This record gives sequence, structure tokens and C-alpha cells, in this order.
Amino acid sequence: MGVHFYHCHSLPLKEHIHRGLYGAIIIDPDPERVAENPEEYCNFHRSQITDELRADLVAEAKTRNHESPENDEVNEMVMVMNGFDTNFDGDNEVYAANTRAFAYGVGDTDGRGNWKAGETKRPIQIDRNQRQRVYLVNAIEFDAINSFHTHSQFFDYYDHGTTLTSTLQTVDTVMQCQAQRGIIELDYSNHDPGLYMFHAHQSEFAELGWMSFFEVV
Repeated sequence: MGVHFYHCHSLPLKEHIHRGLYGAIIIDPDPERVAENPEEYCNFHRSQITDELRADLVAEAKTRNHESPENDEVNEMVMVMNGFDTNFDGDNEVYAANTRAFAYGVGDTDGRGNWKAGETKRPIQIDRNQRQRVYLVNAIEFDAINSFHTHSQFFDYYDHGTTLTSTLQTVDTVMQCQAQRGIIELDYSNHDPGLYMFHAHQSEFAELGWMSFFEVV
């Protein structure tokens, strides 16, 4: 179970990974297995598992299992954070999520899903009444860490996605080392319609392309 990272293992390894030989694998939890062995999916000993906790873990597993109807209630996104050394000096000149830098810059929006902007300027539109889930993977090369930060929002974080109970609660920034990954759970139900920024919280990364917007409608 979890969100995992695959990549090339042939030399020159750094060059191969930097040039895009990587990706994400998502393994869904099996709700029946969770019901039988709940202690494998949380930070509790089996003797501490109550019927209520078992039921909560199974319910959470169903929202992550793509064969369960409950998964349809969640809007899911995969974000692979990466960078690009465009002049071959061993340092990144461009940073992005899912490769395309500056892809979701701010445009002209009425807060109801209608926007006007250039070809590469489009916010990610989300329904504020729907639970939002981000499978986050850090595939950066030439930098020690990367990060994800939201504006006007706190979220729960599940490191590596290998637990059904959150690793961090009510945070607005997470850091990931190279190849680290996790699941972010967002709730915009109490937000007004409009644009909400998210980006890397290394200012250099944000200035060089890793900055985006959710448009809550």
C-alpha cells in the first residue's frame, strides 16, 4: 500500500533520473485485509484496536481503493515535483510539478469556474465540496530537498502513504528529500470560491516555476 517511486538504475544514474526516467506507482489498500489486520495500517498495537478504529481504517481504505465506490467521492491528483538543468552546469534552472513550469499561473477568474488567460496560464479547478487528495512525489535532482506549501489551508499528510492514520495533522508545509513521497489530504469546504496558491517553499524554486493555483468553485 502507498505511493511509491520508480526510476532507472543504470549509470550515469544522476543523468538518467534528471532526464525523466522515473515515475509514480500507487498501490491501493485492500479494505478486507485492513479489516483483518488493522494494526498493519496504523501506529497502534493490535490490542489497542477498537471496533470504532477498525471501522475508521476500513472506511479510509475504501476512499483510497480505486475499485470502491467511495473512491469516487475523492478528487485525486498526482504531483511529481521535478527540476531541469537547462545549461548542463549541474544545477537546476527550472522547477515544476509534473514537468511543466509556470503552467498554472494566475489568470482572470470570476471564482465560479470561468477564467481567461494565455495558453499555459490555467489554475487547477476543484470542487470545494469534494475531498481533495494529492499523491506527492519528489523526483528532484541536484537539490537536497523539495517542499509543498498551501496558502489559506492546512492539510493532513501521510508519509509514503503506507499508513491510514496521518503522519502529520493540520500543517501547511511538508518537506521531502529526493525520492520521498506521501499523500496530502485537503478540505476546501469552508473556503470561499476563488484562487488559492500552492508552491514550493524554497523561494528560488517558486520564482523559477514551481508555483501553482487551485481555483475553488
